[in-house]
Amino acid sequence: MKILLLGGSSFLGRAYATEALARGHRVTTFNRGRSAADLPGVEAVRGDRDSAADLARLVEGRSWDAVVDTSAQQPAQAALSARLLRERAGHYTFVSSVHAFADWPARVVDEDSAPHPCPADTPPDQPPGNALKAGCERAVLAGFGAGRTLVLNSGLLVGPYEFGGRLPWWLERMARGGRVLAPGDPQRTMQVIDVRDFAAFGLDRLTAGTAGRFVTTAPPGRLRFGEWLETCREVAGAADTELVWVPDGPLLAEGPDQVGAWTELPLWAPDLPEFAAVWLADTGRAEAAGLRCRPFAETARDTWEWLRTRGPAEDTDAEGRKGRPGGAVRQGIEPAKEQRLLAAFG
Repeated sequence: MKILLLGGSSFLGRAYATEALARGHRVTTFNRGRSAADLPGVEAVRGDRDSAADLARLVEGRSWDAVVDTSAQQPAQAALSARLLRERAGHYTFVSSVHAFADWPARVVDEDSAPHPCPADTPPDQPPGNALKAGCERAVLAGFGAGRTLVLNSGLLVGPYEFGGRLPWWLERMARGGRVLAPGDPQRTMQVIDVRDFAAFGLDRLTAGTAGRFVTTAPPGRLRFGEWLETCREVAGAADTELVWVPDGPLLAEGPDQVGAWTELPLWAPDLPEFAAVWLADTGRAEAAGLRCRPFAETARDTWEWLRTRGPAEDTDAEGRKGRPGGAVRQGIEPAKEQRLLAAFG
């Protein structure tokens, strides 16, 4: 098949490109060329997806069997690409997020959950926000047609080339050794999906011509937070690292050393009502359609190997990262603050 990737060079787009090329598809990527190098073997077209002129130049003389949109963060972006590609591609995969559902993360979500009330014609350049993904979905469905559109509501993606910094932060923290602040309950289950498994499932559905929606993440209950941290420690070869578990309460207590959930200690989701279902998205429909997820240990090993060989981080373009989930948010606690907390509670 001939596949167009809107993005295609960084993390999820790269995973799609890698998998598509391995399957023998012909791949065109469309991006600004700022975040990372395109893979050998793709037709790389440079341009800004916010520019109607750049998109018109992309489609001139070209057509594709399918398009995969991994990069739209604003409804206006999604509307423009869907409108210009409607007569140039047969199928449109839009990678959305569980963030698009109004109930997430407080309540369990599935494909029938209500999205945030963000309209398709939302003006451009909105401040980053979860509701915008719902607007992007509406824009693609309105512009391309529901019968030819696949929406994948992604859970948390991890793996090699991750720019969000969650798994890389924990691996690199373990490698530094010493006493490591382990937050919350080690028995709390997690729900993360290897970016390569996500791309493989997405391409399976694309080549089958599937329309509709799938909540696409690992099934709930397959991984616990304690296992996540222990695996990171083992993979990083950190024999002298000691995990010091501190309950949610002391970390959430008001004061100068209060810890920010989710980002300051990446993926720490304390036992609070607003996080009650953060790791409980219903993946039954995706599993029935063939979603398969590798063991977390394999993801951690491959990510650590990439971290050891990559050199400087590829995604250093702050402007290019605006609006990407996690892309412009600093991950990880300051070492001095971690040591103060360990001294106080560990």
